[in-house]
Amino acid sequence: MTIANWCLLAACTLPVLTVGLAKASSAKLAANAGRYDNSNPREWAKGLSGWQQRASAAQNNGFEALPMFIAAVLVAQQAHAEQARIDNWAMIFVVLRVLYVVAYLMNIGTVRTLIWGGGVASCVALFMLA
Repeated sequence: MTIANWCLLAACTLPVLTVGLAKASSAKLAANAGRYDNSNPREWAKGLSGWQQRASAAQNNGFEALPMFIAAVLVAQQAHAEQARIDNWAMIFVVLRVLYVVAYLMNIGTVRTLIWGGGVASCVALFMLA
């Protein structure tokens, strides 16, 4: 498996881990005080605030970013672009997504937007390799 393919797995896993932070932090709460409800997770998410709400939003954005990244990697690989370059751009994307989550959780909007733009640019670069 190529590094880019491992990056696909990492990018697919990152949104789940992101919201997992919010879920884990609510495990200590009383059931009536916002504790994660596995029977009704979407209702639970509606009641979040602060960093937990931002973790949920970062999860959503992570899932929204996946189709472009997956397509970009697969198109570049199917075009037989140089694998090392594909791997580098894929790693850049994953690093940027991790930084995006950190910026989102820390509520640094402008930096978050710039990082998001870098992630999109890395996908465009992958498409351009094809």
